[in-house]
Amino acid sequence: MKSFTELMQSGDWKGEKHVPVIHCPEKVNANEAFELKVLIGEAIGHPNTLEHHISWIKVFFLPEGKKFPVELATFNFTPHGEGDIFTEPVALTKIKIPCSGTILAMSYCNIHGLWENSKTISV
Repeated sequence: MKSFTELMQSGDWKGEKHVPVIHCPEKVNANEAFELKVLIGEAIGHPNTLEHHISWIKVFFLPEGKKFPVELATFNFTPHGEGDIFTEPVALTKIKIPCSGTILAMSYCNIHGLWENSKTISV
């Protein structure tokens, strides 16, 4: 039986077009809103076609010292050519966190599977 750990792929987002790229400050104030942007294909563009696309991005926050992450958001990218409409895999939200921890992002490519990345953030 396979686990998510065995299926998850990672890499340097500057050399791999499937890795979620996380943009947020390295340091924030506790419980103060800040922008969190996650996208796929920043350094190397990801195809966005019916045949090859990013279906979704999920974002979590793992507070320092805790065992389980909190899901922050799920972004679904559903138009893949229907009526010649396409969505780009870019997600933007504002969040507030009470303590330091790690932003975790995962994405799903319909051809190349699951991809992950993380970024530490200090309060």
